[in-house]
Amino acid sequence: MKQLKSFVKETVLTPVPIALHSVLVLLALMFCTTVMGQDVAIKGTVVDSNGEGLIGASVVVKGQTSLGAVTDFDGNFQLSVPSEQTTLVISYVGMVTKEVKVGKQRNFKVTLAENTKLEEVVVVGYGQQKKASVVGAITQTTGEVLERAAGIGSVGAALTGNLPGVATIASSGQPGEEDPRIYIRGAAAWNQDAQPLILVDGVKREIKSVDITSVATVSVLKDASATAVYGVEGANGVILITTKRGVEGKARIDIGFNATLKAVSKLPRKYDSYDGYMYRNQSIEHELALGGAASWAYYRPQTFINLFRNQDYTVKPNYDADGNYLGDYSQAERYPNIDWQDEMFRKTALSYNTNINFSGGTQFVKYFVAFDFQNEGDMTRIWDNNQGYEGGYAYNRLNVRSNLDFQITKTTQFRVNLAGSNAQQKTPRYYYGNSGEWFQQQNWAGAYRMPPNVYPVRFSNGAWGWSRLAASNMANSAMNVATSGYELKTITRVFTDFSLEQNLDFVTKGLIARGTISWDNQFDEGSRGIDAAGGGHVNKTAYILPEDGQLLFENDIYPKTGFDFYEKRDWSTAAGSVSYTSRATEMSLQLFWARQLGDHNVSLMGNWKRRINAGNADLENRREDWVFRVTYDYLSRYFAEFNGAYNGSQRFSPDHRFAFFCSGAAGWMMSEEKFMKPLKDKGIIDMLKIRGSIGEIGDDSSGARWAYLTGWEVIGPYEVNIGNTGSRGNSPFTGYKEATIANPDLRWATVKKMNLGFDYAFLNGMFAGSFDWFRDDRYDIFISGVDRSVPSYYGAAMTPDINRGKIKNSGFELELRFNKVLNNGMRFWANTNYTYAHNVIKLKDDPALIPSYRKAEGYSQGQYQSFIDNGFINTYDELYSMPERTNDETVLIGDHYIVDFNGDGKVDETNDQAPYGYTGTPEHTYNATIGWEWKGFSCFAQLYGVTGVTRDVGLPSFGDQLLTVYDNGTWWNPVDGSGEVVVPRFNTQVSYNDGTQYLYDGSFFRLKNVELAYTWTKGWIKKLGFSSLKIYVNGNNLLLITKMPDDRESNYGWSGSGGAYPTVRRYNFGFKLYI
Repeated sequence: MKQLKSFVKETVLTPVPIALHSVLVLLALMFCTTVMGQDVAIKGTVVDSNGEGLIGASVVVKGQTSLGAVTDFDGNFQLSVPSEQTTLVISYVGMVTKEVKVGKQRNFKVTLAENTKLEEVVVVGYGQQKKASVVGAITQTTGEVLERAAGIGSVGAALTGNLPGVATIASSGQPGEEDPRIYIRGAAAWNQDAQPLILVDGVKREIKSVDITSVATVSVLKDASATAVYGVEGANGVILITTKRGVEGKARIDIGFNATLKAVSKLPRKYDSYDGYMYRNQSIEHELALGGAASWAYYRPQTFINLFRNQDYTVKPNYDADGNYLGDYSQAERYPNIDWQDEMFRKTALSYNTNINFSGGTQFVKYFVAFDFQNEGDMTRIWDNNQGYEGGYAYNRLNVRSNLDFQITKTTQFRVNLAGSNAQQKTPRYYYGNSGEWFQQQNWAGAYRMPPNVYPVRFSNGAWGWSRLAASNMANSAMNVATSGYELKTITRVFTDFSLEQNLDFVTKGLIARGTISWDNQFDEGSRGIDAAGGGHVNKTAYILPEDGQLLFENDIYPKTGFDFYEKRDWSTAAGSVSYTSRATEMSLQLFWARQLGDHNVSLMGNWKRRINAGNADLENRREDWVFRVTYDYLSRYFAEFNGAYNGSQRFSPDHRFAFFCSGAAGWMMSEEKFMKPLKDKGIIDMLKIRGSIGEIGDDSSGARWAYLTGWEVIGPYEVNIGNTGSRGNSPFTGYKEATIANPDLRWATVKKMNLGFDYAFLNGMFAGSFDWFRDDRYDIFISGVDRSVPSYYGAAMTPDINRGKIKNSGFELELRFNKVLNNGMRFWANTNYTYAHNVIKLKDDPALIPSYRKAEGYSQGQYQSFIDNGFINTYDELYSMPERTNDETVLIGDHYIVDFNGDGKVDETNDQAPYGYTGTPEHTYNATIGWEWKGFSCFAQLYGVTGVTRDVGLPSFGDQLLTVYDNGTWWNPVDGSGEVVVPRFNTQVSYNDGTQYLYDGSFFRLKNVELAYTWTKGWIKKLGFSSLKIYVNGNNLLLITKMPDDRESNYGWSGSGGAYPTVRRYNFGFKLYI
């Protein structure tokens, strides 16, 4: 610059011709302009508080958002800026935005701090909002949190404990059937399952349709303000799952793999044959006064019982006292002492998951592509069936997804989501012309009900164990699984979404129009596999009665040849057939407008949606919603929101088909008030917000579809006399009768929701959380005709449905989060939450004249009822003074004293069962997750539990006079009257003696997850060209404390007494590689 000035000075002062002087001055000015306007080249790195590079951070010139760059996989960026006076704006999702002036510096290292002041974006109905401005009851978690539950392939199961107000209940560990039931703020409904509405990228879909690694966020909407825009289906809450999308930058590849070792968690404890006979003798002695001399036929001497311990497994010829040949077998085969749980299930089974994601894009096209494969191994021990195939259970699922974003113009964006899944589930094939609960339970009946002394699973001669005893629950479960063939069920789902978004700033600033359409299809195929019974297969089975030692075969002679029976390979392959199809089309149009007008922020949203779906040959179901939302924000301090929905459903007559429901909410950011400034400046209070909402939501999810129409059915033709011949034949005439009586006045059930909440953060973000009180009042609930209190002489085969029920559900939620980073970079964190939800039926169509304790009204939905026991009968005075009961001549000292609840002097089935315990849905759920991170090391542990729940698990000992004896607690002691359970009967039965014995306290406490991990982000991992590598070991369900006999959280799907495929513990090893 100095040289330029000298050059100009000399040129001006030197006497030259004026023309030449002018030219030189012009050239000098042009050169000066060129030098002054040259861009400044800068570069740098954007890192987090741990010094790790942030991928995809935005670096833009302030005031010129079109001039900027995005950091690469190492957090590096390069940029040319206009001048040294330029200010850079550096931002990253979840981090506090920072501004840096360029000045003389050319190489920058920018550290972004984590945003702890709730400025993150929350997914809400049909859009997003800053969390600070949300006034509804909404909680959100991320896919990263869900991925902590490594080894679990279900998004629903991974949600367990991570969100306040959300309870999950698991009932089975069967591969492909492990998805839990999900309840938001309790289960306050009848005639339906009270499951929430689940939306994946805004479209109603099953939660199993998306894999965990594709999940970006999960939002749970709970109050009227949050759920009102979903109208008809949002009454039980809404779960919004948003999948990942591509970001601008070079391609990123994420690879994950984990291998899981599974083990059975907990099954009912049963005594072995030796202890079983000892207890049987004790039971016979206890009831000897009733059974008399005949009881001694079942009594066994100690010398006989000793044969079931310390057994010889040597196979040799056996003879009776007269020298008659009995068969070749071992002592252990004659006197079986079989642990059926060990024989039925393996010690461990292996499962694995592998996934790979690709993402990236340019300013014109962004992409996210994912592949996820899940394999679930079988805990069932598979015995060789000598048939050339292997039975059992298995589950394999492949999920694929492609999310594409096209920036067609600066104001037009087109989105395409293509996703699908193919799952194949293997199960034993069911026969008996029935695949109902009882028949399926025979596949694991051995683990729950099979006595240890009946027969071995398989004899040394290759024959399967079989019994001549005419008793239920005597199925050889291991044989059933191994030899019944198998069925492969294939479930294929295809999802397509198209969305077009147009910025309409040319109409008015802040206006956006969106249109979406989606098509979903599902195809289920069944029957494919091995058909053993269809081929007429008969197993080789044998039996030995321990008392006589005679080896007997069920089939001695093969009927077609007359020769000795042999087991053929006579199964056949079965072709597949379509078992179920479904299709759904969903369309929506939306206008959204948002503007900041000085200190005021206003937004308006209107949305129209129609959903058409059907399954198999069903007629289409149609729903239509017209919804709107208005939000207002003044100085980020005062908030208001109003929602409305005009909902339509085909379940009602034209007069009641559409209805309008609305809600309102308000919020006050108290921490933004001037009087709070001293506390904010000192870092005591970071944020304190009060919010409340009230509104109504319609519900049509229960009741018969055509209940508003009269139903008719054909009757006849009837048999009549023909002429005078005396012969009879069918009349040529048919008739019609009114099968169901219409109720054209059926209307929407309604839920009135109220919520009062507080959000808080204090001590510079060290603590944050929320508190919510809620109340839901449901009224006009559907009551099915079969559940109405209508006298039998009404005359109709089916009483019409009505709107009559009322139920109140109330409770509160508390969440507390902790986050602390020490000066050395070490981080401690914790997330805790607690939920209480209790419902009471206010009105149901109970018979008017029955006593109040027999009515549903006044108790919770699903309240257990039982005969009430009041301890043991310990003296003859108590025995003879007890209330009369059926078969009371069989009552003994040591039995339960059953309360005569209605005080009429006798205990009977109708009047003396009273409410006891709780329902099958927990009232209290609590969770605590604590973690630690430092220099690549990380660990965490999740503790989860529930209380206020009852579970019916009927496991009576000596059922059908079998030697199945459960360790349910200590038996009544005649010496001091102590004990936990009555002495079970073997020869005799007594009415109502169980009392509440099998209604277990369903509370439990689990070590749900624990993990230890290390992540490499520098050094050798960079030299290999990778961004980071995380290796981890973790476990799920490692510790269980409960009074329940097994690890099922509910009886859903299967009865408590029959059991279910066992739930499991998981030990996982895996890695996540980022390229």
